[in-house]
Amino acid sequence: MKTVSVIIPTYNRDFFIKLTLESFVTQNYPNMLEIIVIDNNSTDNTLAVVKELSEKYPIIKYFEEPRQGVHYARNSAIKYAKGEVLYYTDDDMIAEPDLLTNLVQTFELNNKIAVVSGRVLPKWDIHPPDWVVKYCLNAHLSLNLDETPLIISDQMINIFSCHEAILKEAIIKAGGFNPENTKGKWIGDGETGLSLKLLNLGYLQAYNGLSVINHIIPKSRMTQSYLNKRFANQANCDSFTIYRAANGLNNSKLFTNILNNFIAVLYKSLATPWHFIRAKDNWRITMAQAFYHSNRIAYDIKLMTRHHMRDLVLRDNWIEQTN
Repeated sequence: MKTVSVIIPTYNRDFFIKLTLESFVTQNYPNMLEIIVIDNNSTDNTLAVVKELSEKYPIIKYFEEPRQGVHYARNSAIKYAKGEVLYYTDDDMIAEPDLLTNLVQTFELNNKIAVVSGRVLPKWDIHPPDWVVKYCLNAHLSLNLDETPLIISDQMINIFSCHEAILKEAIIKAGGFNPENTKGKWIGDGETGLSLKLLNLGYLQAYNGLSVINHIIPKSRMTQSYLNKRFANQANCDSFTIYRAANGLNNSKLFTNILNNFIAVLYKSLATPWHFIRAKDNWRITMAQAFYHSNRIAYDIKLMTRHHMRDLVLRDNWIEQTN
C-alpha cells in the first residue's frame, strides 16, 4: 500500500486544528507516515496547540510558511513530505477513521489515477436555516454528499482541496496548486486549476464515496453575506480558469465578457427584490449571482489593463514560485 503524508495548511484556527489533528492521529491506515501542519502566519495559539499534540503524537510535524496564501502553504509542504501520496485537507475538518484506507486504495484500480476525493459532509455549528439546507448542501459550502461508491474519469469531477489525495510525482509534474485565497483576496482557481493541469497531462481523477470527512460549518457561513462572498470568489476563479483555457483572451473578447456580465448584473439586481417581495427564498441565490457577475467584470477589467495579472494567470508552475 502507498505511503501517505497528510498535509494541513492552517491560519488562526487553533481550536479547529486541534479537532482536525485528533481525528487524523486515529486513522486506521497503516502506511500514514506523517501529519504535516503548515502554519501560514497564525497569530493565535496555533503553535502551542500543535506543539502540545506533537509531543503526544510524534507523527505530527510543524512547519511555517511566511508567504501569505494557501497555495504557498500547500505547495511548500511538498518539499517536506515523504509519502508517495499527499493527502490535503483543511484546518476545520474531522476525518472518519477509515478515510485514508478507503481513499488511497482507489489508486490501485488504475495506474493513471492521480487524484482521488470522497464525500464531504456538514458538521453544523448550529442548526442551519432552511434556506441553507435548500440551496447550500453543495460546493457553496465545499460539501459533496454524493454516495456513489466509485467514479473514475478523464473529465472534471467535484474535488475539493479539503479532501484530496494526490500522487506526489503527479503534483510535481503539474506544477502544484494554482493560487486562490492570497492575502485575503481570491485571485485564482486553486485545486480546480490543479485538476485541469493533471487532466491535460493525461492523468485520471477518481471519487470514492466510502471515504468521508466532516466539514465544520460555523454560524458565520450560514449568512447571506457569506453566500455573496462565496459567489464573488467563484467569479474570480472562473475568470482565471477561462483565461487560462484560452491561453489568454484578446481585449475584444474580454470586453464582450464584461458586457455580458454587466447585462447579467442588471438582470439579477432587478430580479432579487422581485423574488423578495413575492416571498420566494431564491432571492438569496439571485443576489449572490449579482455579486458573481459583478466580480467577473472587475476581474476581466484587471486582465485587460494589468500586464502582471495576465502573466500571473498564465503561469503553470507554482511549486517553484518564490514570491
